Amino acid sequence: MIPVLKNARARHVFLQRHGLSDAPSGAGKGADLAALIAGLGFVQLDSVNTFARAHDLILWSRRQQYRPAALGHALARDRDVFEHWTHDAAAIDMGLFAHWRHKFARDAAVLEGRWTSWRRDDFTQKIDEVLRQVSDHGACSSGDVGKDESRGSGGWWDWHPSKTALEYLWRSGQLSVVRRDGFRKVYDLTERVIPAERLNARVDEAQTVDWACGAALDKLGFATSAELAAFWDLTTKQEAKDWAVAALADGRAIEVDVAGADGGLKRVLARPEVMDETVAAPQNRVRIVSPFDPALRDRKRAEWLFGFHYRIEIFVPAPKRQYGYYVFPVMEADRLIGRIDMKRNGDVLDVTAFWPEAGVQMGAGRLARLRAELSRAARFGGCGDLRYAADWLRL
Repeated sequence: MIPVLKNARARHVFLQRHGLSDAPSGAGKGADLAALIAGLGFVQLDSVNTFARAHDLILWSRRQQYRPAALGHALARDRDVFEHWTHDAAAIDMGLFAHWRHKFARDAAVLEGRWTSWRRDDFTQKIDEVLRQVSDHGACSSGDVGKDESRGSGGWWDWHPSKTALEYLWRSGQLSVVRRDGFRKVYDLTERVIPAERLNARVDEAQTVDWACGAALDKLGFATSAELAAFWDLTTKQEAKDWAVAALADGRAIEVDVAGADGGLKRVLARPEVMDETVAAPQNRVRIVSPFDPALRDRKRAEWLFGFHYRIEIFVPAPKRQYGYYVFPVMEADRLIGRIDMKRNGDVLDVTAFWPEAGVQMGAGRLARLRAELSRAARFGGCGDLRYAADWLRL
């Protein structure tokens, strides 16, 4: 008989795996930050900065002493993380670098086929030129290459050829991000960036597939094989399906029916101990979280598990937006209780609107917890003042 994981327990398991159950205490820098990122696996990077960038808010939601400079130190000074791609650009636990060599090879093959079909210049020659420039003259950014080149008439972001070559060299693992200047990536030869013990480590592709699927299951708590493949974007869906069959056969995983927010059941994979392990309920505090938080970035899963529908409206024309340009989900304990439109304006954090979810009552206690979180957010954002619109509470 297939065991059933009730929705409340499923939320507790899921949030515990994502670091959103305990109080957000800890130094938020150095070894503590490295351990946090290792626990998550990676942190998605995003440039939108109406209040705080996604990666900074993801980390602050779990460590409220965290400040953005700490991630820069983890990358450029401590070498605790490296930058590359999962489902999107990400800061990734340095301990996983060996597994990314297989992604470098896959990305290179895809990008070569994509770019050589439309580049005007000899692409191989341009790659060699840029690689030689970095080798001979040291780290550089996209602004340091191809200054006299014209942009193309199509292709990836319509970049000039040298910038395209720089991106290819990064995606294929020949260059690595050595630091960020502002939000601009600065690249250097990978052998000058990645610590030797990580650079020289090797695992074969079968080991990477086995690790990636198993680690994804551990970090999610329960998942379909497609969700395992999507977590790191290191394996194909078929590889994840094959891993699931083998894991079920040898007892590393079991099938579980998980109840969604609507009561419907979904059959997933989980570790055998998921039904019996002790998992505490999340603390009853309010957290403002990033739209790209690891717990929410899969919109379909978030809606199924929490009953929370979210859509980024950056590219929606203003008159057609339901909420706002970039609104932040608001979590309380194991529920998504609403979304908030707020923006940093100089030294002021402006709160335009908070929309509670249907059925969420904004009593005095909950409202006080929300205001307390907004005060903490203002301090994190370097704002000396917090300003509420007259009609900010949209009941």
